[in-house]
Amino acid sequence: MHEKKCLVRSPRVLDMTNRNGHLCGRILADLGADVVKVERPGGDPDRRIGPFYRQTFDRERSLLWFAYNANKRGITLNLDTGDGRQILKTLADKADFLIESFPPGTMDELGLGYAALAEINPRMIYTSITPFGQTGPYKNFKASDLVVMAMSGLLYMTGRPGEAPLRISFPQSFLLAAAHAAAASMIAYFHRETTGRGQHVDVSARECVLWEISNAIPSWKLNRKILKRAGSYMSGRWANIKQKLLWKCKDGYVVFYILSGGFGVKTNRGIVAWLQEEGLDSELLTNVDWNDFDMSEQTQETQNQMEAPIAELFSRHTKAELYNEALKRKIMLSPVSTARDICENTQLHARNFWVEVDHPEIPAGIPYPGPFARLSETPLASARRAPLPGEHNLEIYEKELAFSKRDLRLLHQSGII
Repeated sequence: MHEKKCLVRSPRVLDMTNRNGHLCGRILADLGADVVKVERPGGDPDRRIGPFYRQTFDRERSLLWFAYNANKRGITLNLDTGDGRQILKTLADKADFLIESFPPGTMDELGLGYAALAEINPRMIYTSITPFGQTGPYKNFKASDLVVMAMSGLLYMTGRPGEAPLRISFPQSFLLAAAHAAAASMIAYFHRETTGRGQHVDVSARECVLWEISNAIPSWKLNRKILKRAGSYMSGRWANIKQKLLWKCKDGYVVFYILSGGFGVKTNRGIVAWLQEEGLDSELLTNVDWNDFDMSEQTQETQNQMEAPIAELFSRHTKAELYNEALKRKIMLSPVSTARDICENTQLHARNFWVEVDHPEIPAGIPYPGPFARLSETPLASARRAPLPGEHNLEIYEKELAFSKRDLRLLHQSGII
């Protein structure tokens, strides 16, 4: 008797996000969902955002577009037209997810908001990604990454003490929001699979970033200390001192700090032995009983004296030398990697992290980061390049919605697809 195989359809996602939400669809696509990127005719404006492959401006060579829209299919659709909106409703009827990042109320004005589409498909998970959420006095405010980072409080703690706050160089806030949105969408999907009911997932980028500074509250509760900008130091863990975190070496920086408690005994003894071997013996460090060492009893003056010979030791070596020696001595130390360091990292290569993605329109393939997790029974999807504008119009409109070639020609001529 032959075992009957059950073919399960991949969940369908209609991805209507801009740069604020592209990553959400990418994560769902990596998880195996059939993500359909819905763009305006002619292509999404985000295709014009650099950097570009080989530094050549071309809307089909945006590395940002490649990175966040891989593993998706793509169609074009003009939602400013009645026919375009009707087609989206037809697509939504069979979709499991719709993700969007329009300003609040935009989709409602088009008759495509959650309430309208839930009447057509009550099982749909409808995810909205905005700077401040769908409700509250800030809901209609526009915000860039800089604004979200500032209003979340993260900028207040980033930079050098006594100087202006610093923004992390590459936009992070909406990437955090998109990742949170993907997780929240999957939670809603689990609920849908157990109850049969979809729901609206409302994601505020500001609130997502607020979670990144959740240590600020216990810092005040425990030490009555407000976390502030500390530059290359760690501030707030101990109420009375700041600890050096970033140390300069011959070709960059490493992360290291003196630890107390059982956690730091081996590291601290290892660094003292290393200092002695390099002729940097410190009487202060040598005489410390690391089993009883308590960082909370340190003064800033003593801390500075302990750090001085370590700074000299690190300045004599490269990142690789320090890292390899730290491994031998069981010292907790980490190099600060550059982009080149990451690309050349032996651990990533040993795990085949980089995957070559074929781009037929480009002479050579491009290495992409591999899956963000390795599942032994259900591997994540293999990387496939981001779609060209309308690349899958025929697949979806003709084969799935049964539009005739004449219908498609008329829709194209009318600027609907």
